[in-house]
Amino acid sequence: MKAAIFREFRQPIKIENVPDPIAPADGVVVQVKANGICRSDWHGWMGHDSDVHLPHVPGHELAGVVAEIGRDVRRFKIGDRVTVPFACGCGACPQCLSGNQQICDNYFQPGFTAWGSFAQSVAIRYADANLVRLPEEMDFVESASLGCRFITAFRAVVAQGRVAPGEWVVVHGCGGLGLATIMIARALGAQVIGVDIKDETLEFAKTIGAQHVINARRENQVAAAIHDLTGGGAHVSIDALGSRETCRNSVLSLRKRGRHVQVGLMVADYKDAPLPMNAVIAKELEIVGSHGMQAHAYEPLLRMILSKQLNPRALIKKTVTLEEAPAELYAQGDFRGVGVVVIDQF
Repeated sequence: MKAAIFREFRQPIKIENVPDPIAPADGVVVQVKANGICRSDWHGWMGHDSDVHLPHVPGHELAGVVAEIGRDVRRFKIGDRVTVPFACGCGACPQCLSGNQQICDNYFQPGFTAWGSFAQSVAIRYADANLVRLPEEMDFVESASLGCRFITAFRAVVAQGRVAPGEWVVVHGCGGLGLATIMIARALGAQVIGVDIKDETLEFAKTIGAQHVINARRENQVAAAIHDLTGGGAHVSIDALGSRETCRNSVLSLRKRGRHVQVGLMVADYKDAPLPMNAVIAKELEIVGSHGMQAHAYEPLLRMILSKQLNPRALIKKTVTLEEAPAELYAQGDFRGVGVVVIDQF
């Protein structure tokens, strides 16, 4: 099959013919019909993720058709239209048995722990516990745009942030993840503020749900501006980028007993970022992490999409070929462009 592969970190990704994947006993092979290009893929290519071993095929935001099944798979058959969370649970460890497959002790992540979906086909382990059937009304490009960004945003807002109608929600970083977060928070009835450093991105954020925006390069006191705008601070503040600056601003943006959700990856130089713990104590703030979403939690999200409450397609900037994908992945490093890019030609 044809795949995008790199043999050294930070070196060019090339399109090559590689061996076809084989379905593991507990898994499937998915013929990839569409695949999103995510900043997490860039982190893997940079060598920021210890799960990535060379040579490597990136890609985890996939949608496609089951092409082969392992002998132990019971819930799926060849021809099923599916997607999958980027963090797949084994189904048997204590985390999975408690319903938290997103933090499985034996997790499988296509594009990280194994070769991913920048390819014509990809093998997925733990199929019965992780594959998600796609509604016929959703095409593959829209379905690929759900993960990991849209599903990650959904869980961050709904489960971890516990956003309620009328609450002030601030989203720091308006890339694909941040834009999805804005759309979901607004759909739940929140008052939403988007924070970024690019006017083009902030203007787009307003079109999909942000009622107010702040350019963090023009506003020297982001947290103070948010306190003024909200009359005391945000109820929920979400760092959808993952940097010392955005994390700190998010915590300091909160009102008393507010909730900070860290969903943007804190890796490499940012993995041990300091936090203003004095404010956390004095204001009784909550600090919550959020990592992906379980397959069993997709149904409410899919219902909101089918009922037109959410429109992931609005975030798709363009589609590209597999040959064009490496350049788009490199661009994730400096946040070029607005919205989501999806591979739809392999």
